[in-house]
Amino acid sequence: MNFQLTDQQLSIQNITRQLAQTELLPTVLKDDEEGKFPEKAYAKMGQMGLIGLPFPKEYGGQGADYLSYVLAVEEISKVNSSVGIAYSVCTSLFSGGLINSASEELKKKYLPDVLSGKKMGAFCLTEPEAGSDAAGCKTTALWDGEAYVLNGLKCFITNGPLADYFLVFALTDPEKKTKGLSAFVVEKAMPGVSVGTIENKCGIRSAQVSEIIFENVRVPKENMVGEEGRGFAVAMKDLDGGRIGVAAQGLGIAKGAYDIALQYLKDRQQFGKPLFKNQYLTFKMAELSVQIEQAQYMLYKAAMDKQEGRSYSISAAKAKMVCTDAAMQVSQEAVQMLGGNGYMKEYHVERMMRDAKITQIYEGTNEIQKLVISGSLFR
Repeated sequence: MNFQLTDQQLSIQNITRQLAQTELLPTVLKDDEEGKFPEKAYAKMGQMGLIGLPFPKEYGGQGADYLSYVLAVEEISKVNSSVGIAYSVCTSLFSGGLINSASEELKKKYLPDVLSGKKMGAFCLTEPEAGSDAAGCKTTALWDGEAYVLNGLKCFITNGPLADYFLVFALTDPEKKTKGLSAFVVEKAMPGVSVGTIENKCGIRSAQVSEIIFENVRVPKENMVGEEGRGFAVAMKDLDGGRIGVAAQGLGIAKGAYDIALQYLKDRQQFGKPLFKNQYLTFKMAELSVQIEQAQYMLYKAAMDKQEGRSYSISAAKAKMVCTDAAMQVSQEAVQMLGGNGYMKEYHVERMMRDAKITQIYEGTNEIQKLVISGSLFR
């Protein structure tokens, strides 16, 4: 097995790293403090082709492989994981959902502007009573003879306030529960769509997360994604890809925090010598280095499974779990190793620690990932 990245993958990795350093790093502390999303930087990502990396050129994508996209999310998340998750939601969940299941008409109508960064997409599954249990969905889309009439409230929607288009899951036959769930592309401009509460969060503070409210929204039949009653299958397949994106976000956080701690141990003097001369700290860094590399290989394996057409549901669940656990562990240890400085905002690692926590929760908590993995062991 070849563990070396291709020239194209290395080029994408380097270009994204440079963009993160020049466009995201200068404002990341202010964006976090103010809860502001760097829209100009995101638009530039679209202009550079990053948003559409893994998708066919006929829909406005770049035709690159999925691992290249994972590398890009990772590099962005090393610096600003709020942008990393906005990127992942738009590419993995919204655009990936359309690529997987939508008609050619929907793909050609919505994807070019989203993949170029001119428009933004969001994924609307979670509700107040439907988090890990998607079967608790109460949003309805009932056919009235001319259109589907959409009513309900979605919560914790990443990109919600900024998105132009939503991939929405609603019950077209409420009596059938998950077998009556269908998926639709809904435009924010459609009458009856509104943004509810914008969340004030612990971490990923510059990511825009909100409620999205649907009140008698008339959705054309042609905006259905996949077949009626197949929405649950659309969502689950979509989330498998999304978990790879969140894993890349987690790995980026872990690597970003590790790099800061490594440099700090080289530069900081205590008791007349650099901190790395303390064996306990170097052993801790060795452990974290191994944890990061293990997570990296599991993530890249999941990405390769997806791009080569193999089943990737289990490998995505494993990657999501280990990469986000690494994000939490490494960022916590980085704060500890930097001591009082680690708790100060200008050193970045306290922000990374706050950002890391949510990666263990969204797109399926890590406990849900264990259910997925263990379920595959005892079939």
